[in-house]
Amino acid sequence: MSINITMPALSPTMEEGTLSKWLVKEGDTISSGDVIAEIETDKATMEVEAVDEGTVAKLLVPAGTEGVKVNAVIAVLAEEGEDASSIKAPEAKAAPAPEPKAAEASPKPTSGSPQPTSQSQTITQTDTKITAAATPLPSASTSDGRIKASPLARRIAGNKGIDLASLSGTGPRGRIIKRDVENAKPGAAPVTATAAAASSPDGLILPQVLDDRVYAPDSYELKPLDGVRKVVAKRLTTSFMQVPHFPLTVDLSLDRLLASRTAINNAADKGVKVSVNDMLIKACALALMDEPDCNASYTDKGIAYHKHANVSVAVAIDGGLITPVIFKAETKGLAEISIEMKDLATRARDRKLKPQEYTGGTFSISNLGMFGIKSFASIINQPEGMILSVGAGEKRAVVDAKGGVVAATVMSVTLTCDHRVIGGAEGAKWLQAFKRYVETPEAMLL
Repeated sequence: MSINITMPALSPTMEEGTLSKWLVKEGDTISSGDVIAEIETDKATMEVEAVDEGTVAKLLVPAGTEGVKVNAVIAVLAEEGEDASSIKAPEAKAAPAPEPKAAEASPKPTSGSPQPTSQSQTITQTDTKITAAATPLPSASTSDGRIKASPLARRIAGNKGIDLASLSGTGPRGRIIKRDVENAKPGAAPVTATAAAASSPDGLILPQVLDDRVYAPDSYELKPLDGVRKVVAKRLTTSFMQVPHFPLTVDLSLDRLLASRTAINNAADKGVKVSVNDMLIKACALALMDEPDCNASYTDKGIAYHKHANVSVAVAIDGGLITPVIFKAETKGLAEISIEMKDLATRARDRKLKPQEYTGGTFSISNLGMFGIKSFASIINQPEGMILSVGAGEKRAVVDAKGGVVAATVMSVTLTCDHRVIGGAEGAKWLQAFKRYVETPEAMLL
């Protein structure tokens, strides 16, 4: 009996992925544990191992296919003694046709009268074509008055003076497409900007930024969203809109930390080079232990107070960012944090991280100081309760204890807090603890 190979869920949040590469071909014999494909998830590219053994009868999803749903059948194996060439691809289950309403039901035909055509659409799919029974075209107008039409169709309609509301769409779900407008006769007033705008859920009118009447089609290059950008966009939008947050900003003196870093690297083993960011990770972890009320996450059942400081560190990758985690950072020395962070960052950029390496953080740190950014506020990385945004260290004129003006290396940091978990006073106490470790780095050794 043939065996279906399905799209695996390679991370807790994965709903779909890109089948980036097949490492086997039809006719190959595979065993359990063999690597058969590479799947691009929302965060990384991972190898997929075979669970069963047999001969690859059919590869149903071509390499490079995006948006493959979890549990979708991607290949079929023939068992030992089974003819691989006789294996048929599994048929997709068709959705049941909707029942006609009583008021719309056709009268029962009398003997000899022609059978009326069903109002439900019937689609038959073969290997070479799709045929459909003649049915009324769905309306292009939605319940809120918007018209479903492609950007190109809107531009052509505007040029020809055609009212899209007067057309029936032949595209997917009744969408008006290019051929619908080209086949229509001009005469109606052109569509107004308001009619072409999108309506947000709260009723606000939002312009379609890439409407072809705003930007000419040949004036930009449209790059489709990959899995990482889709997930990052979705999560950050949700976090920014649903999490009540507030920022707290403080300036820190870096001179003693920079001097300590130089001394540490001079004494470190060959190949170990502690960065400022490594020291900030350690300072964050110790501050979280000093202020345990801030090492917390909001849940619908209550506030989760974490026992260890698992520090997520934002790493920029092609197409977005990822946050590998330094687990139990409060227990690790600076050399260990440095080695681990370099390894995680390298594999993050190669999209080789495992899901357990970028989930489970309790706090995040994002450093843009190397780009010269003085100050910024990050969006909270749910379900964590806080994220620290680190700016550049720069020479500034400051007033010393004796009232004199001196040059000092100063860095601005901004702490963004989830107000459901952390109040202003708690966030301020955490920043005080963090400031103490940064400005007195010897305290990290106690």
